[in-house]
Amino acid sequence: MRIATYNVNGVNGRLPVLLRWLETSRPDIVCLQELKAPQEKFPEGAIKAAGYDAIWHGQKSWNGVAILSRVGKPVETRRGLPGDPDPSHSRYIEAAVSGLLIGGLYLPNGNPRPGPKFDYKLAWFDALIAHAADLLASGLPVVLAGDYNVMPTDKDVYKPERWLDDALFAPEVRAAYARLLAQGWTDALRALHPDETVYTFWDYFRNAFARDAGLRIDHLLLSPSLAPRLKRAEVDRDVRSWEKTSDHAPVWVELKD
Repeated sequence: MRIATYNVNGVNGRLPVLLRWLETSRPDIVCLQELKAPQEKFPEGAIKAAGYDAIWHGQKSWNGVAILSRVGKPVETRRGLPGDPDPSHSRYIEAAVSGLLIGGLYLPNGNPRPGPKFDYKLAWFDALIAHAADLLASGLPVVLAGDYNVMPTDKDVYKPERWLDDALFAPEVRAAYARLLAQGWTDALRALHPDETVYTFWDYFRNAFARDAGLRIDHLLLSPSLAPRLKRAEVDRDVRSWEKTSDHAPVWVELKD
């Protein structure tokens, strides 16, 4: 089974790119972020025609998350993160799909730092950590996938010295991610590529993609019962080179049956 996460940066504006990637990669389950579309504007018909059922949590102009599946309709179990300090933001959705529990998330950016946006990011991270602990306590096979807006280590950012003041690389944020992993989650991409330079995001500015000046901020975390089934974990980085594409590339894992 192939499970992917993809920050589409506008599901309607990037719909041709999304549909092309779905057709060529054929992931079984996909978590999308930054839909930037209200609930009624999600392109359900086009997604359905591509062979995917979907649930989504939309928001006009900003945020928005979705779960797509071609291996059975997602059965929604949660919409919104418990304890979210600002539930008006559409940042979390959760569903049972084909024997797995899938949590799709879009963690706040947090810039500028310091300030209220950074405080919100830390509070949201705390709420995620609390909910993740409850998910692990359930004993269910869980994947937490999405745009975490954090580079966990120096390996995950081009020229880390340039990012010391950024909310995505702040010590408090990296420490929160480490606390999350310490619960027992496996960072799938890093687990299979422990020493490689692997990025999932390249800014539109300063020719970042051509220079490979990237960040690794999109992560798939596996619960302990799923970690032994991890077979592959990759980034479809060529998608980042397509016309009118997102500044993120899709990331996916393959699990043994």
